[in-house]
Amino acid sequence: MVNREQAYYAVIFTSTRKQEDQGYDQMAVRMDKLAAQQPGYIGVESVRDEGGNGITVSYWESEEAIQQWKRHAAHQLAQEKGKSMWYEDYYVRICKVEREYGLNKKDRK
Repeated sequence: MVNREQAYYAVIFTSTRKQEDQGYDQMAVRMDKLAAQQPGYIGVESVRDEGGNGITVSYWESEEAIQQWKRHAAHQLAQEKGKSMWYEDYYVRICKVEREYGLNKKDRK
């Protein structure tokens, strides 16, 4: 993430995947690309362990942008497939990020 002057929002999606892929990886790539095209999108970070436990945090400029993404037809289809085919469980948390700071040694010269 880039240090931002204004507050923004984080959508934290935690999940446990079922073992079978059933097209999950292809859909995840498609959703990442599509989300990046949405108004208000800032970025995403995601990890998953060998046991299927994962966390994805997407960043948005506003709650309205989050709602528009949630209602996007292709995203709704992915959500339904997630519920019926891909996830044992999942949780969504939406947070307002008031500030951020950190260290990124990769960008130092």
